[in-house]
Amino acid sequence: QAQVRESGGGTVQPGGSLRLTCDASGSGFTTYAMGWYRQAPGKERELVATIVVNGETRYGDSVKGRVTISRHRIGNTAYLQMNSLKPEDTAVYYCNIRTNWGVSWGQGTQVTVSS
Repeated sequence: QAQVRESGGGTVQPGGSLRLTCDASGSGFTTYAMGWYRQAPGKERELVATIVVNGETRYGDSVKGRVTISRHRIGNTAYLQMNSLKPEDTAVYYCNIRTNWGVSWGQGTQVTVSS
């Protein structure tokens, strides 16, 4: 199973930006897609963005136009660039990777948007 680790979370003021990084390690698997999800206190986990190996991307309605997902051309590293952050973006952000072995999740990284 792939091991997934997120980094880059922190506290930022409204209107600010953050870049999250997801690294998936391991060997012997074929990657189909990587994605970012988030979960705020008392709410269900929701889609932020996904990227398929052919480069196709999909974004959640609440973040469209403000975030960009990308993937390093080598290896299994994905990035989430978030701009114009709002207090309602505060959540734990989780990365996952979908492979021929199934789906693996990271432990999450906290993003707090507050003045």
